[in-house]
Amino acid sequence: MFELRDITKIYRMGKVEVPALKGISLTVNDGEMLAIIGASGSGKSTLMNILGFLDKPTSGQYILDGKDVGKLNDNHLAELRNKKIGFVFQQYNLLPRINALSNVELPLVYSGILQKQKRGREALERVGLGQRIHHKPTEMSGGEQQRVAIARALINNPSLILADEPTGNLDTAASADIMAIFHQLHREGMTVILITHEPDIAQQTPRIIRIVDGKIVSDKKIQPVVNHPDSGELN
Repeated sequence: MFELRDITKIYRMGKVEVPALKGISLTVNDGEMLAIIGASGSGKSTLMNILGFLDKPTSGQYILDGKDVGKLNDNHLAELRNKKIGFVFQQYNLLPRINALSNVELPLVYSGILQKQKRGREALERVGLGQRIHHKPTEMSGGEQQRVAIARALINNPSLILADEPTGNLDTAASADIMAIFHQLHREGMTVILITHEPDIAQQTPRIIRIVDGKIVSDKKIQPVVNHPDSGELN
């Protein structure tokens, strides 16, 4: 699906240069599920931002479906990001004054797609929130808010889900429900990349990439340890 070739990212603050990524090379195939794990400041979120076209590398190549991403203009990147990538964040990033359905429909505003409500309802039903579509985020638990965020990420039928610390604000039971959803998406053929600092979350994926000080120090395939909660899976 994509390949990173010797990616570096340097942030400049006046005359000071702060390297965030130092020669990252990585290949991910269609339909993989993996975790990128590292401590705070390791560069894992910077890597996710580059994968999702939210930031650009200082040097190196990003090849996506045979195309050099570095040669695409901002409009092409925005279109590609909206169609191909679904984002899930630790803080949910929901608008508090509108209900779950309206939050989920937001990406469709930029896609020009009709039947927004139908698509939004279907996405919420996929994550087990078909009965909560009119509730606002402030009327939901953290786990329910994250399900809304996942439904929003799914609304444009992306091929890649990028999730940055998706269980960071959740308790054990809610985390298990959220991971069950990601595993179901993986079984359906979607590429799922989790950014995390939690070893128990990383160990639930078939591949773990560890980053330390902006470098990949290990890339291993494992037999994942998967919990099977009674709730939370996609229908």
